[in-house]
Amino acid sequence: MTASHVEIHPGNHVAVIGAGPGGLAAAAWLSRNGFEPVVFEVAERLGGQWNAGQPMSGTWAGMRTNTSRVLSAFSDLDHAPGTPVYPTQAEMLAYLERYAAATGTARRIRTGTPVERLERHADGGWLVTSRANGALRAERFGRVVVATGRQARPHMPEVAGIGGFTGSGGVRHSMHYQGAAAYRGLSVLVTGCSISALEIASELAAGGAARVSVASRRQRYVLGKLLAGVPADHLAFTRFAALAGPVTPPEMLAAGLKGFVVGTSGSPEQFGAPRPDDNIFAAGLTQSQNYLPLVAEGRIAPRPWIERVEGDTVCFTDGTSEQVDAIIMGTGYALSLPFLGRDIAEALELDGQHVTLADHTFHPDLEGLAFIGLYDQVGPLLPVLELQARWLSYVWSGRVAAPSRTELDEGLAASRAARNGPPQVLMHDMAVLFARRIGAEPDPRRWPDLTRALMFGPLSPASFRLEGPDRLPEAPARTRAAAAAFGAIASNEMTPDEAARWAMIEAAALAPVGEAA
Repeated sequence: MTASHVEIHPGNHVAVIGAGPGGLAAAAWLSRNGFEPVVFEVAERLGGQWNAGQPMSGTWAGMRTNTSRVLSAFSDLDHAPGTPVYPTQAEMLAYLERYAAATGTARRIRTGTPVERLERHADGGWLVTSRANGALRAERFGRVVVATGRQARPHMPEVAGIGGFTGSGGVRHSMHYQGAAAYRGLSVLVTGCSISALEIASELAAGGAARVSVASRRQRYVLGKLLAGVPADHLAFTRFAALAGPVTPPEMLAAGLKGFVVGTSGSPEQFGAPRPDDNIFAAGLTQSQNYLPLVAEGRIAPRPWIERVEGDTVCFTDGTSEQVDAIIMGTGYALSLPFLGRDIAEALELDGQHVTLADHTFHPDLEGLAFIGLYDQVGPLLPVLELQARWLSYVWSGRVAAPSRTELDEGLAASRAARNGPPQVLMHDMAVLFARRIGAEPDPRRWPDLTRALMFGPLSPASFRLEGPDRLPEAPARTRAAAAAFGAIASNEMTPDEAARWAMIEAAALAPVGEAA
């Protein structure tokens, strides 16, 4: 395709690749800050993973979120009245469609238009080549946002003999699971110890499967979704957790987290599952409301990892074996951005799991190109995506200072160092990171009637509209309501334990009020 066939967009036009939650948030906030986003979406409907009708989605009809409705939303739009604590796939898709309509983003989306190539343009900016109705279209944009997510390519580990599995239910990745009905009366082996693996195993055990087993390399600790009626994400992902992390020795953090998990949800060996490593960071943490009780009832059998498969028989590393009808691989996803030009992929040091970016967003050698949502996050995602989208839009519009070259280089170094650590990033750490970048992280001392809610309540989207750009008048009331939801933070009076922890944070982790962002 020659240069004469390239459409040149004005400087305020931004290509956004992906119309999932990250792309929708990016488009909404770019629009508010003077840009004209053009959103490219491969599917015929927006929603990303929550659009169960598109082939790249890992959701299925009837699937529910593992984060509460309060934290499965953006700051400008609550879920519809009557939405359950944990919304279904259909309710999440409907929410995203309402958000796109309310923000004016819906009219900016080109559905059924996959981006086949993103590369530098010889005259500056970025060349986006897309396909619609079988025809290629090349367009030059000054700025591009990649918001395709990291759960697009299933990761299938090598297992000897699995290609010759003869069970009637076959082998598939959890991405292609479409509900328990197809497995009624069958013996099913689920592999992995992630949220999706344990939730699928639980659904199968309750949905008529003849037998359900779960094979994993190591046993993780399992946190329930509801703890005494309160969603776990309201208790586990707090501002206190974010502020305490940098000033607490790692062994104390591990002990504190383990104490919280075991104290609220028990330890796996109590239910008949293997005993995890004493260090919860080494063992890992996952979430499921019903998995451990179903293990205790004998309706799910934990197994060690697979050594090999012989026909319809699975042989495990402890020498035991089991005949099964179906295998579902809940083994996660590889990071895949196949449309990136070679030089872009090389600059990003892209491999199957990692991408090198400063604060997960920018690269100093890729000016005008940004990324949203490529991290492997633990905890609620939508509030973090919105904060990242706000930061991106503020930087590009000049509302907040862009990171300096030195800051970007330091960010790249930190990104490379993180490749050797745990692959997951915690929601509270990410939320506070982006909020500080835009000056929207509220100082609890400035809000005496909200101090407890801000420190020990959920990191609700509204709490990041209290201070900084785009403050909302109703943010205090909505922050208070989010903390009080489900009876978690009913008053502003701290318990003795909370008061002690608050005093520790004031002394060790907070700058003087006059210096706060």
